[in-house]
Amino acid sequence: MHVSTHAITKSKEKKMENSYESPKKSKDVSLKELRDRLAEFAEARGWDRYHSPRNLLLALVGEVGELSEIFQWKGEVAKGLPNWTADDKEHLEEELSDVLLYLVQLADVCGLDLGQAAVTKIIKNGRKYPVVNQKTKPTYNN
Repeated sequence: MHVSTHAITKSKEKKMENSYESPKKSKDVSLKELRDRLAEFAEARGWDRYHSPRNLLLALVGEVGELSEIFQWKGEVAKGLPNWTADDKEHLEEELSDVLLYLVQLADVCGLDLGQAAVTKIIKNGRKYPVVNQKTKPTYNN
């Protein structure tokens, strides 16, 4: 059975279209899924050739700057952002997402497992900062 190149291309395009649709809100998205979707996204546009560790790091720093601007003049902000508008929260979600996506890409091009590195870091921090009696003030080690 012969399948035309056109049919394969159309199938790939449809798959890629679906991969850019919003996931269901209740779904937990893994770092692996983000990594794979980002790689596919960049490859489809020919951007992967520009995704060196240095370039991704600089883009990440730029996005952190944009994230910082959101909080720059707000003073202390309550957990849950109760006084923020829906538009402000959406803007924050977008900037947080940009930071996360560049971080995932950076780890990927460096050949690192970001999820495992994060779990390892939490364990190390647990050893470095053991639980103390909650009635005493926390101590911070340098």
